[in-house]
Amino acid sequence: MPYDENLANRVRELVGREPGLAERRMFGGLAMMVNGNMAVVVRGAGGLMVRVDPAESERLEEEPGAQATVMRGRPMRGWITVDPSACADGADLARWVDRGLRYAGTLPAK
Repeated sequence: MPYDENLANRVRELVGREPGLAERRMFGGLAMMVNGNMAVVVRGAGGLMVRVDPAESERLEEEPGAQATVMRGRPMRGWITVDPSACADGADLARWVDRGLRYAGTLPAK
């Protein structure tokens, strides 16, 4: 399933001219990367996958429409899946994208 191009464009507007930003198609979606580290993925299944501080994962999973990202049956600490409805509002989308950019920006460049 292709990713939502409208959502991808909305994310592009938010990331703007973030230093070290690159896009890469992966996981059936479109990953926004900062200095080689994934920050936000526009998922093929809809919504987002957002990289966050693993120490904050459990707290963020309590937000409406957010849950732990699970790949191959295993939860991925430090990644949150955000339902499309939880990022439909501009302010909600901006908050999730900002979280991903901020955390990815703390990681060593690849």
